[in-house]
Amino acid sequence: MQGKHVVMFNWRDVANPEGGGSERYVETIARGLVRQGARVTIFCAAHDQAPDDETVDGVRYMRRGNRLDIYVIGMLFLLLRRFGHVDLVVDVQNGLPFFTRLATRRPVVVLVHHVHREQWPVVFPGPLSRVGWWIESRLAPALYRRSQYIAVSRATRRELIALGIDGNRIAVVHNGTSPSPFLPGISETPRPLLTVVGRLVPHKQVEHAIDAVAALRERFPDVRLAVVGSGWWEDHLRKYAAETGTSDLVSFEGHVTEERKHEILERSWLLLLPSLKEGWGLVVGEAGGHGVPTVAYSTAGGTRESVQHGVSGLLVEDQAGFTAAVERLVEDPAYRHQLGDAARVVSRTFAWEHSQDSFALVLADVLDGRRVSSEDPEGPQG
Repeated sequence: MQGKHVVMFNWRDVANPEGGGSERYVETIARGLVRQGARVTIFCAAHDQAPDDETVDGVRYMRRGNRLDIYVIGMLFLLLRRFGHVDLVVDVQNGLPFFTRLATRRPVVVLVHHVHREQWPVVFPGPLSRVGWWIESRLAPALYRRSQYIAVSRATRRELIALGIDGNRIAVVHNGTSPSPFLPGISETPRPLLTVVGRLVPHKQVEHAIDAVAALRERFPDVRLAVVGSGWWEDHLRKYAAETGTSDLVSFEGHVTEERKHEILERSWLLLLPSLKEGWGLVVGEAGGHGVPTVAYSTAGGTRESVQHGVSGLLVEDQAGFTAAVERLVEDPAYRHQLGDAARVVSRTFAWEHSQDSFALVLADVLDGRRVSSEDPEGPQG
């Protein structure tokens, strides 16, 4: 990758108040490419938390437009060579691709965290959801039919194959887990503290976590839920907490610093991940680093790989099972700590450096005219 210029198109960055695990994945991979001698530009939407242009850890950021017109601006910038000489494009498909295949003859690699089949009708009810799903399931596979894909989990790889994408050009490069910071004087709270971390949007189903706290209240009146993150769905969630009589149990922490996030996780009993869909669930490893097990839905996809059921957390099938699993772990500290100890061990098996190297290997193969396939969550195999 020495001297190669890679431009990564992503709709948000970590500094964005709505940024999350997928953005952290992209930026960590970008730093790995820089470490291997590449020049990397991340093109993403503008926001008021960061300048339009800056370089951080060797990665150049170009922030333009908003969550909608960024797709048009990105294509125009690529067509007009506003990025300078480009050797390879990484098109991050979060439901919608950037259509970069139409704007360049350079190799394009499509990065997919998960397929959004279930999310379209939740976020955009009505005709717009059908248009979005048609673009993701029909138009994009046809447009990128000769491009290399990278999925973050085997579950996502299987979903892409189901859309008709050739499995021989889908590599798997998993998320890594950064070492947890040492936090002297901070430990698990004496009262049950449950935590949700992520963007506040409908498909994250934070309501299920609020319902679980409401169900536990009679037996555990001192139970609390910390909701870490921000998003346009927050007002609805606050109203929902009021309607369920849990406003005094739920604290909305907002978009917090990394230090604050880890402090909350260190104090937590459980991580609740009631998402409808997760490509991997980066926060699972972050919580695991603090010895905190996760309760999540097995149907979310990538959670079946990031959470080892009965070892580092519990996977359930429905909301009743979700609440029951939370209650079981709250009332059984021995079992909860057993899962937490294992979660700490599991979190250490996924190293970002390995993910960075695996991603770079895929890009190097693409630049050499090869395609890469992988069934192995530990990285691509030629």
